Amino acid sequence: MTTIQVRTNEKTKKAAQRVLANLGLDLSSAINIYLVQIVQKNGIPFQILTENGMTPTEEAELLKDIAWTKKHGKRYASARALHEAILKE
Repeated sequence: MTTIQVRTNEKTKKAAQRVLANLGLDLSSAINIYLVQIVQKNGIPFQILTENGMTPTEEAELLKDIAWTKKHGKRYASARALHEAILKE
């Protein structure tokens, strides 16, 4: 056996311990499960999402699209003008 030290804030640790206790696990057992899953999956065993619920790649693509639209997109003075432009297409 080996020892791993992890730095985290106290609030996160206590919240995680409460969740794990409800599952019948302690923090050490949960971390061991996580490490085994990393090895089995050959990577992080879950999808990493940004605060917007997207993967970092999806968010970067969206931000790129937004930047393009701001630079090249058409602007309309009103919803009516937009509607008329759509009908003409």
